[in-house]
Amino acid sequence: LGVSREMVRKWRSRFVADRLEGLVDRPRAGAPRKITDEQVEALVARTLGQSPPTGDSHWSTRSMAEAEGMSQSAVSRIWRAFGLKPHIVETWKLSTDPQFVGKVRDVVGIYMSPPENALVLAVDEKSQIQALDRTQPVLPMAPATPAKMTHDYVRHG
Repeated sequence: LGVSREMVRKWRSRFVADRLEGLVDRPRAGAPRKITDEQVEALVARTLGQSPPTGDSHWSTRSMAEAEGMSQSAVSRIWRAFGLKPHIVETWKLSTDPQFVGKVRDVVGIYMSPPENALVLAVDEKSQIQALDRTQPVLPMAPATPAKMTHDYVRHG
């Protein structure tokens, strides 16, 4: 069970003295729990299902703590326990170009074995424009899984 010998000895002595009743959890030292299971459930549901009312892209521990009436460290502990990381978004891109493999070989080949006096120019769209109209829906965050979205978006013009 992955417990120490002392723990097993304690259980055996409690069982000998009080039978099954001796194995029931006893009150522990320290302050009693202040955050209920319902509060934890509400916080997890809000993290997974709602965006911050401030218009931010994701919840921070501070904004969630303020919204739920908890401390920032409590929010952090709950997120850690459930594997929630609202600030992380994984992205992926699947090329639909039928000549993609050939193009990759050409580009990588120029970098791996450049011709003498070669000049490579790369032209792309403005990198600072936010892609709001994505080609695939954004997959929401789940416990231990960050939100996921594609790189590409519908080009308008």
